[in-house]
Amino acid sequence: MFVILFTSRLSDQAGEDYYATEAEMRERVRVIAGSDLMDVKHYTAEDGERLAVVRWRNAETLEKWRADPAHQLAQRLGRERWYSSYELTVAEVIRTSSHDAEAEAPPSDGSPSDGSR
Repeated sequence: MFVILFTSRLSDQAGEDYYATEAEMRERVRVIAGSDLMDVKHYTAEDGERLAVVRWRNAETLEKWRADPAHQLAQRLGRERWYSSYELTVAEVIRTSSHDAEAEAPPSDGSPSDGSR
C-alpha cells in the first residue's frame, strides 16, 4: 500500500478554473484507479494550508495516475498559477494496525459479542 500526502497553499490566481479542474481530477483519479484507490480525504486548516491524503493498493495504478496526460496538465497549471506552494510525499506503508470500538461493542442485551455465554 502507498500513502500520498499533498500539502498546498492556493495562490490568488486560483479561481473557478482551479475548482473545476480539482473536481475533474477527483473524478478522473477514481476512474483510473478503480478499486485500487482505497481512500481519498481532503482537509483545510484555519490558516489556509490544505492536505490531501490518498491511499493506493499498488504502484502500477499509482504510476498510471502519475502519467495521465490530464493529470500532468493540471500539475503544470498548479505550478504555474494555482499554488503558491506545495509538497508531495509518496510513502510505501510497511505496517498498519487499526481499532474500531463501534465494531467491537458488545450487543445491547449485555451478552458477550463472541457468541459465548
